Amino acid sequence: MLRFPCHFSHPRLYLLHKLSLFSSNTAFMVSKHFLKTSFSSFTLLPLTPSPKHLSTPSKRLVPSLSSKPISKNLSLSLRPNGFSSLPSSNVSTPVYSEDLEDRPLDMHSLEILKHKLKQLGIDISACVPGHENRLMCPSCNGGDSEEISLSLFISQDGCSASWLCLRAKCGWKGCTKAFADGKSSFESFNQVNKVKVKRQITVESLQLEPLCNQLIAYFAERMISAETLKRNAVMQKKSGNEIAIAFTYWRKGDLVNCKYRDIAKTFRQEKDTEKIFYGLDDIEDASDIIIVEGEMDKLAMEEAGFCNCVSVPDGAPPSVSQKEVPPEEQDTKYRYLWNCKEYLNKASRIILATDGDLPGQALAEELARRLGRERCWRVRWPKKNDVDHFKDANEVLMYLGPSVLKDVIENAELYPIRGLFNFRDFFDEIDKYYHQTLGYEFGVSTGWRALDNLYNVVPGELTIVSGVPNSGKSEWIDALLCNLNESVGWKFALCSMENKVRDHARKLLEKYVRRPFFDTSYGSSAERMSAEELEEGKKWLSDAFYLIRCENDSLPSIKWVLDLAKAAVLRHGVRGLVIDPYNELDHQRPVSQTETEYVSQMLTKIKRFAHHHSCHVWFVAHPRQLHHWTGAPPNLYDISGSAHFINKCDNGIVIHRNRDPKAGPVDLVQVCVRKVRNKVVGTIGDAFLSYDRVTGVYMDIDEPQKK
Repeated sequence: MLRFPCHFSHPRLYLLHKLSLFSSNTAFMVSKHFLKTSFSSFTLLPLTPSPKHLSTPSKRLVPSLSSKPISKNLSLSLRPNGFSSLPSSNVSTPVYSEDLEDRPLDMHSLEILKHKLKQLGIDISACVPGHENRLMCPSCNGGDSEEISLSLFISQDGCSASWLCLRAKCGWKGCTKAFADGKSSFESFNQVNKVKVKRQITVESLQLEPLCNQLIAYFAERMISAETLKRNAVMQKKSGNEIAIAFTYWRKGDLVNCKYRDIAKTFRQEKDTEKIFYGLDDIEDASDIIIVEGEMDKLAMEEAGFCNCVSVPDGAPPSVSQKEVPPEEQDTKYRYLWNCKEYLNKASRIILATDGDLPGQALAEELARRLGRERCWRVRWPKKNDVDHFKDANEVLMYLGPSVLKDVIENAELYPIRGLFNFRDFFDEIDKYYHQTLGYEFGVSTGWRALDNLYNVVPGELTIVSGVPNSGKSEWIDALLCNLNESVGWKFALCSMENKVRDHARKLLEKYVRRPFFDTSYGSSAERMSAEELEEGKKWLSDAFYLIRCENDSLPSIKWVLDLAKAAVLRHGVRGLVIDPYNELDHQRPVSQTETEYVSQMLTKIKRFAHHHSCHVWFVAHPRQLHHWTGAPPNLYDISGSAHFINKCDNGIVIHRNRDPKAGPVDLVQVCVRKVRNKVVGTIGDAFLSYDRVTGVYMDIDEPQKK
């Protein structure tokens, strides 16, 4: 066995000596020709640790070039000045790898890599290639406890590096290479993490002590008894003149982790230990478990009679992640859940009693996402005053006592699942509906007395309007919108693809001003609207209507229309949408989809839009070609495309007018209400209105012409 002297005359040997001092666990195995071997000939070989952890290899420096084979039973200790070597009995037999021997350290690449990492705040001057190195994370600076949490792995050839901050609140990770053709070290890095050995700790090795009377009194002020402290093995640790509370984490009787809380309420945990729930053994084989956010809350639950309670080891996130839940191997922030899944899988009911603040609610949501919302319950902390609620279990115990805390847990409510409700979730709305305080319980009158008992306009519903060509469907809808704007001030979005903008404006203005737009034959002897009336009407148009129009040659799709209508609702407070007509939309669909299926999906989208935005939608759909038509009003089942038009709408209306002077007045319009889903606001029947061709105004038959 060779031993190195304390002083080195060769600079390369001195550099190697400095690398050996980086870790007290590093040992060198050399041949007698070691001194003839250059530093660049060294590669990194895995070396199995002590017999206690034979399953997890680590990596050590050994010479890759030797004139004689290195004995697998030979282990050398390094005794530089001021440092003592590891006992040879603790060094296991090295495991050789031909691949590693073929990858010598490239000092040039290592220097480039060092420069790149330095730009990120990572100094690798004292790091050993091929070995997991621990550094201060430049992203989080180790948190409040200044933990050395950055795990850095440099490839054996010095061409690449990858890193990960092991602090759950940070998790900063990345990789870089010296050159573009350098080999990625992700595979090696992941392998090192997977085989990483967790520290074995004991009460004795951590130098933990029973709680002193001062700390017992502190817990007593928080209503935690000495008996509860003893059962949960709450201890203390002295560091100079300071004493920290030690919350011990146990699993099946073995000490796994320890979390410290000092007088400044600063928390830290033992390094390189496994993350598990605090109080894990208390939920073994439990069907009902409670999860809280802190160790003090776990102890408080026990004072209220609940021993089947655990606490998360780390704090709460600031908000719920917008990303999907990562796979188990990548879910570092919530590693403790996966480490304890054999306990959690047995539970059929999990009560999430996290803190009442926003991070606490975010933690509850993240836990529910992973545990399954269907078996989760949540608590509602009682009110502290008219504004605030109690924050957590220990606060409730301190101020209201164990009986109230017990009631809070026993009255936990089902954790909400998106799309799954109970009627009690809507009791407030039902009460307002009963007392008629919601508004529009019976809908809004159309403005025509003849229709009051048949059809009223309810926000959030879909009305299909049909009728043979030139029967006045669009004119009737325009007149209805004018009435609604006049009576309740509603605003509307118009997607009218059969009208030019100027023509549509003329029709609306004539109804508003009640004078013809032009001096032409259709105006009869009526006086044309004045310029002042035109200006007043233009202001009204600008305030009451917004246009949805496709200005290019392409046809608009229903999604395009609804997206713009949503913008109109949110930006301008629109309460009604007109889509006129159906056959002017783009109806491209997959080859495998029938028109009936397409219409069903389209109407579902429209209804969801109407309901979600409390916006009434009028959708004009023409009937198919009617053979042997006798002049009677068509049926809603005659609409071209699908019977879903009548099946899925809330209201179905057919507009019909007489074309034969011998059969009656040609200005008589028949409004056929053929479907009303909500019996509170209308019923099936027919109403008759009088149509003024000059102004486009519809009136009750007994209503005199307004001047």
